[in-house]
Amino acid sequence: MYRLYCVLLLLAFTAGCKSGDKSLAGNEPVSDDDFFAAFSKLALPTVYADTNMLRRADTTTISYAVFNQFVPDSALQKITGKTPKKLSIHPVGMIKKENEFYLLANFTQNKRTKLAVFTFDKQKKFRSSLELLHDKYDDGYRHYVSVNKEPTFSVAKEKIADGSQLLYTRQGYAFNNDAGIFFVVVNDSNEDIKKLSEILNPLDTLPRKNKFSGDYVKDKKNFVSIRDGKAPNKYLFFTHFENKSNDCTGELKGELVIVADNKGIFKETGDPCVIDFSFSGNTVKVKEQGSCGNHRGIKCYFNDSYTRKKEPKKKK
Repeated sequence: MYRLYCVLLLLAFTAGCKSGDKSLAGNEPVSDDDFFAAFSKLALPTVYADTNMLRRADTTTISYAVFNQFVPDSALQKITGKTPKKLSIHPVGMIKKENEFYLLANFTQNKRTKLAVFTFDKQKKFRSSLELLHDKYDDGYRHYVSVNKEPTFSVAKEKIADGSQLLYTRQGYAFNNDAGIFFVVVNDSNEDIKKLSEILNPLDTLPRKNKFSGDYVKDKKNFVSIRDGKAPNKYLFFTHFENKSNDCTGELKGELVIVADNKGIFKETGDPCVIDFSFSGNTVKVKEQGSCGNHRGIKCYFNDSYTRKKEPKKKK
């Protein structure tokens, strides 16, 4: 009786292992649970370089057919081309946030490996994708992407010139849940003087239909851009200022919530920075209430008024 019990227990265990060991390398449909389970949770922050991409991936193989069940051809073919041949896909890791999943994967084809990130909503439906890196650069730069906890994906290249000078270009990308796209939130370089004199507005192309949406400016380097949020009382904003008197700058991107007729507030969990927005006619006054030292220099504050810029007339 004891031997029979052991045999039955062994058979049950073996059957359980087989049912949980769903292959992702074939052409058969798989569940989203099996697909997402192939991506282990990433410890953030982390860095991927063009020289270690292959070593950072998992050994699990995912076929194009299986990946295509969750990501459409239009997104995959930006990475693989229209007729992917001799392609191997390996999971790199997953970032799980409150409203999104981020899956990172390596795509190896024709002796070239590319690293890409794919964003899914809470229901595990595909939203957007972004190619981050590949391992066949031939420009003398070191290429890498760093990922922080937000997450922001900072794609960078750098090299030593003239024996000692570090030249670099860095672009940071973040996913905007309302727009459903990745957009540039950081653009930093010391290789082009013209770029250094320009301030990139990461919200510039987003909708501005709601009451307070628009650009409020003093000049090209002191402004507040406000765009439509996911609800009528919520707005996305980006502000940048430069105080020439004490060589101090500040920059902040976030969400403000309207709490009264003409009053808005920015505050986020884990960030001591709190900023009040007061709207009056065509002006907005920005006043720092909490400690915003992480977003500005130590000798200046978010505290100024800006005038709304007239929208250009649309051509008939």
